[in-house]
Amino acid sequence: MKTLLLLVLIQLPIPVLHAQAPLFDSHQHLFSPAAAALVTGNPQSRGITGADIVALLDSAGIRHALILSVAYTWGKASRAQVEDEYDHVKAENDWTAQQVAQYPIRLRAFCSFNPLKPYALTELKRCSTDPQLHFGLKLHFGNSDVDLDNPHHVEQVRKVLRAANDFRMAIVVHLRTSFDMKRKYGAPQARVFLNELLSAAPDVPVQIAHLAGAGGYSSETDSALAVFADALAIHDSRMKNVWFDVTTVVRPGMSEDMLKLVAFRIRQLGVKRVLYGSDAATDTLAYPREGWQMFRTLPLTEEEFRTIANNAPDYLR
Repeated sequence: MKTLLLLVLIQLPIPVLHAQAPLFDSHQHLFSPAAAALVTGNPQSRGITGADIVALLDSAGIRHALILSVAYTWGKASRAQVEDEYDHVKAENDWTAQQVAQYPIRLRAFCSFNPLKPYALTELKRCSTDPQLHFGLKLHFGNSDVDLDNPHHVEQVRKVLRAANDFRMAIVVHLRTSFDMKRKYGAPQARVFLNELLSAAPDVPVQIAHLAGAGGYSSETDSALAVFADALAIHDSRMKNVWFDVTTVVRPGMSEDMLKLVAFRIRQLGVKRVLYGSDAATDTLAYPREGWQMFRTLPLTEEEFRTIANNAPDYLR
């Protein structure tokens, strides 16, 4: 995040794209000055604002974005606990809501928090009544160190998902477990999510971020994603409301074989379930325009790219 401010403020002209730009960026983040200082260690950081994101969307020819609050980062498990943590979580969610409220046609916000914290259900209920945040919830299993091999963690997350379902809040989940804490990840952990967690939210859309990874594409990510592809192949009813975003999945230097594998998995999932996303604008490769250009290096057809570009589930509208 060292270039957090310098890059996002560049005003780029709206380009003439070689293919249709996506209607939605389904995975974006704002950072309040306080959150940016926490993450970067730079107390002078001004963060990423709604205006910054709208400018980047304009440069990509993208009209709308889903903004996923980063309030969860105040409860990051691998960082020393922050004093008055819950106050910071509330403040970050509220700041995100205030930014999005300035662009009600362009931006939509989901609230967030660490689901393992004692305040999780309290904050979910508070968000469910907020005019800007009641649409949905973002969970980051890696940042929050949700260990899918820990039954107590699974049960706590299940309570949060059940409550979100009751509030009719859509869910975006970063499923990949913590790198910092060296948690296991692959097919067994994806099966825990499918068998024990997804059923807690049967009535709302669930968007699995980064094609079940954390950006880029690895054998662990592929192993996890294959679980969901197999479930779709047998028409598992638990998958009826599940979407997948391709945020930062395609990165520079990926081999031709890896690009083919990602394209194969997308086709297994079905292109009508796949959403474009670009992630936090902390470097050029995560800008909406550059991210879409990178994604288009996959060996998909123009019709497949067009379908993904036009995908617009109700919770993004």
